[in-house]
Amino acid sequence: MTIEMQPIGHVRGGRSEPVDDAWDAVEAAIELDPSRLGPGAAAGLDAFSHVEVIFHFDRARPAEINTGARHPRGREDWPMVGILAQRGKDRPNRIGVTVCRILSVDGLSIRVRGLDAIDGTPVLDVKPVMKGFLPRGDIREPDWAAELMRGYW
Repeated sequence: MTIEMQPIGHVRGGRSEPVDDAWDAVEAAIELDPSRLGPGAAAGLDAFSHVEVIFHFDRARPAEINTGARHPRGREDWPMVGILAQRGKDRPNRIGVTVCRILSVDGLSIRVRGLDAIDGTPVLDVKPVMKGFLPRGDIREPDWAAELMRGYW
């Protein structure tokens, strides 16, 4: 089965290189495509504090896709874990998902902070963060994941 998707917009501004850490200070805009969405597509989004952005790691090279296991960030002191136990860009479908703060919404432009996607990245979808969809119960993660995230935001 083949699934085809078209971007609904693109990331504009922010970083031009995929640097691993300190994304929380990065501000960018998601410019939605008026040929794909009507002028009211983002109406009411400004009532939310955060948005979940689904995007395509379009510059991750297909030849580097990982379908097995690896050490996160190439660090041998962290365990070898499967690509599905990581959030790296070299995943089978090269899809990224990030929750980021909404700074403003102006028509088809959504200004955000903390989106870990680079300038020009295709955006596949945008969803408001709602408490009812947040995880229920305790969240568990291994020590290496907590260490990896220390400087990320």
